[in-house]
Amino acid sequence: MTTRPPSVKPAGTTAALVDCDSLDAALDVFAALSVARERGEFYADELVPAAQTVLVLGGDGRDPRGLAAKLPRLLGASDAAARADHAGPEVSIPVHYSGPDLAEVAALTGMSEEAVVARHTAASYAVAFTGFAPGFAYLSGGDPALAVPRRETPRPRIHPGSVGLAGAFSGVYPRESPGGWQIIGSTSAQMWDTQREQPAVLLAGGRVRFTVAREEAAIAAVRAPRRAPAENLPAAVLRVVDAGLQTLVQDAGRLGAAAMGVGRAGTAIRGAYRAANALVGNAPGTAALELGHGGFAADALATTVLALTGAARPGRITGPFGSRNVAHGAPFRLSAGERLTLSPAERGLRSILALRGGVGGEAFLGSRARDTLAGLGPAPVAVGDEIRPAGAATHAVGAPTGQDPDLPAPGDVTTLRVILGPRDDWFDAEAIARLTDQTWRVAPQSDRVGVRLTGEPLRRDAVHSGVELPSEGVVLGSIQVPPDGQPVLFLADHPLTGGYPVIAVVHDDDIDLAAQLTPGGAVRFTLIADAPRTRTETRQ
Repeated sequence: MTTRPPSVKPAGTTAALVDCDSLDAALDVFAALSVARERGEFYADELVPAAQTVLVLGGDGRDPRGLAAKLPRLLGASDAAARADHAGPEVSIPVHYSGPDLAEVAALTGMSEEAVVARHTAASYAVAFTGFAPGFAYLSGGDPALAVPRRETPRPRIHPGSVGLAGAFSGVYPRESPGGWQIIGSTSAQMWDTQREQPAVLLAGGRVRFTVAREEAAIAAVRAPRRAPAENLPAAVLRVVDAGLQTLVQDAGRLGAAAMGVGRAGTAIRGAYRAANALVGNAPGTAALELGHGGFAADALATTVLALTGAARPGRITGPFGSRNVAHGAPFRLSAGERLTLSPAERGLRSILALRGGVGGEAFLGSRARDTLAGLGPAPVAVGDEIRPAGAATHAVGAPTGQDPDLPAPGDVTTLRVILGPRDDWFDAEAIARLTDQTWRVAPQSDRVGVRLTGEPLRRDAVHSGVELPSEGVVLGSIQVPPDGQPVLFLADHPLTGGYPVIAVVHDDDIDLAAQLTPGGAVRFTLIADAPRTRTETRQ
C-alpha cells in the first residue's frame, strides 16, 4: 500500500496517531481502517483522517503498541474493492465560476480563467478530511496545476457556498467565516444544514466532482428533507432569573460525527456530570446545566429535585416555605414558588446542576450538548429561559457524595500529569524540561475550547523551526504549541484537527481537574512516571 509503513504514536492515554507520511497513504489507511471497523476486526470510537495522519480515538487506540502490531494485517486484509465501496457514490456540486479570486488564480497559474474552470471541473476529488468548521471538507486529487498559495491577507468574512483553492486542496465554505483560500466560485448547495438528518453533504472518504452550474434544479440532488419541529413540549419547571456568564446545556457529547468535521464536545467535567445525574436518578447521558463564571438563579415553576456537583457554590433556597442552604453533592427539593440562588464557585470554576428527568430540548446529532467552538447545540442559557424536563427519571435518587476537596483555590498550584507526544520530537530537551520545570499561568482568554498558558516559551528544535505541520487530529487534553511558544491545553470544545505540534497530552483522569483551572491560576505538569497522588498544593 505504501513504500514506508505507517508508524503509530501515542496521543495521551485514550488515542493513537497513525503517521502515514503522505496524504494518499493517509486516505488509504483511513479507508482500510473504516472497512475493518465495519467488519468488526478493529475498534475505535472515532477515526479522524487528516493531511498525513489518522487519529484513532478509543478502542484499539488505547493500546498504541497493540495497534502497531495488528496494523499491517488490517491494511492488507482490506482490499481495494471494499475501500471503493466504503467511499460511496460521487457527489456532484454545481458551481457558478465568478469568484473574486478567479483572475488572481489564472495569473498565478499562467492560464486563462476558462482554463482554470475547465481543469477544476475535470478532476474527481476525494474528501481527504474534515475540520476547521463543521461540514468543511478538504478535497484532494485536483489538477496539480491549480495548486496556489493562500491569500496573503485572509478575508474577515467569506460567504457560505464559496468555492476555494489552497495549496493542493479545493473546498467549499459551509457557513460564513473568515478565511484565506482563493475564492474562484460559489454554489447554492447547502453544504451544512442542521435541519437535515445528516447535516454535512461531504463526509471523509467520499468522492466529489464540480460542475458548471446552469440550472438551480441541479442543486436539489444534494439536499435532504428537513425534520419536523418538536411538538407537545412538557411544562417548564424552572425560569432563569440569573444566567451567570456562561451557563450551558451539556451532556456526554456527540460520537460518530467526526466524518462531518464535528467533535465530541459535551461536558467539561465528566465525573461531576455523571455524579449529578446519578444523584437525581437520571439515566447516564441525560442533559444537565453546566455553570461557569458567575452565579446562577432560577424560580421553580413546578416542584422538582436537583443536585449540584463539581465546583462548590454557596447557595440558598428562598420562598413561601422559608429559607435554607443548598446541599452540595446531594439531591435536594425545590418546590413551586421557591427561588434557587447560587453564588460563584469558591474553589474551581465549573459546576453541574442536574434536574430530575433531565434538561429537555431538541437533540442535534444525538446530543443536546452546546459546542461553543462549532456553534452547535442549544444557545447559552439566558435570563427568562424556561427549563423543561426531558422525561421521567429512570431510578431513585442517589446517596450524597459530598464535595470534591481537590479543586484549586486562588493561590494554589495545580499539578497535571502528562504523557509526551505525539509531536514531542519537534522539541529539544530544553523545551521538554521547560514544560515540566516551570509554573505556568492561566491566561484570561481561557475557555471551554482550551486553557491558554503563559510562561517561558517552548521553542522547537532547529530541524522543525519554521516548519509547518500538516493538519492532524488532536485529542482532549492535548497541549498544543503555537509559533509563539505559549501552550494551549485543549478542553471539551477543542477543534477536531490542528496545525501546531502537540508536545504532550494530559492524562485522561486529570482532564476534569484541568477544566477547573481559573484565569490567573497556576499549573505545573509532571511526566506520568512522576505523577503525585495529590494534585493540588497550596502556595505558602
